[in-house]
Amino acid sequence: MDFIEVRLITSPEASDILIAELSEIGFTMFEEDPSGFKGYIEGNAFNKSLFDDVIKKYQGVFPIECSIEEIKKINWNEEWEKNFNPIEINGICRIRASFHPYKPEFKYDIVINPKMSFGTGHHSTTALMIEFQLEQEYKGKYVADIGCGTGILSIMAAKLGAKKVVGLEIEDWSVENARENVAENNSRDVQIYEGTVGQVFTDEVFDIVLANINKNVLLEEMPQYKKILKPKGELLLSGFYKEDIIDIEKRAAQFGLEKKDFKIKENWAAVLFRND
Repeated sequence: MDFIEVRLITSPEASDILIAELSEIGFTMFEEDPSGFKGYIEGNAFNKSLFDDVIKKYQGVFPIECSIEEIKKINWNEEWEKNFNPIEINGICRIRASFHPYKPEFKYDIVINPKMSFGTGHHSTTALMIEFQLEQEYKGKYVADIGCGTGILSIMAAKLGAKKVVGLEIEDWSVENARENVAENNSRDVQIYEGTVGQVFTDEVFDIVLANINKNVLLEEMPQYKKILKPKGELLLSGFYKEDIIDIEKRAAQFGLEKKDFKIKENWAAVLFRND
């Protein structure tokens, strides 16, 4: 499937805001650089009118230059190889591509070759999720990773000792990429499926549910997360800005999910809930 690439030249502050706004209208992948960012959306999901509304909303506030290009299916592996450097988290986890050397001093070594999927650890939301994961207890636990992207959070859960990990994605090419990364990391306890929460899970429940998506999807799917979460289970969410925490918290509270902790990184947020 072809994609629409939008290139926005603007300030770092504006980039953060615009990425959040574009994620609300269907953009699912972003590539940031010092001068701004590129955003990607499937061609049949692109609404030019909605995009123009977002740009007009902020053009009077920030300097914004933008261009739009229709491109063929993106090979994210080639894109990231241009400037993909390993990511180190809390001094014990290193996320690298297969062309980077292994460093034994890191307790957790994760190899991610992104291809067309999102989630290398470079984006603040992924890093926040992994920081939380390093603080959680995974040994012997059943874990669901909703919108697993490259499979990075599923792989991390397996390395932390989870007994079973199930990752979900709605795009076949993302499922394929996640499975390749799972195999690359020898994560035998991770299974990747294509489909939504409602389609894949019927009566299965989990100790930990992970979802790094976007605000609208999280709000919509909250009752489904509650349904598949065991009593006293933990729900870890990201993909939204710190200003959105209150909306996420209110929605979660409607289903008896209590906020226990949160983290902020570059204005992005991750929140940990417990099913009390």
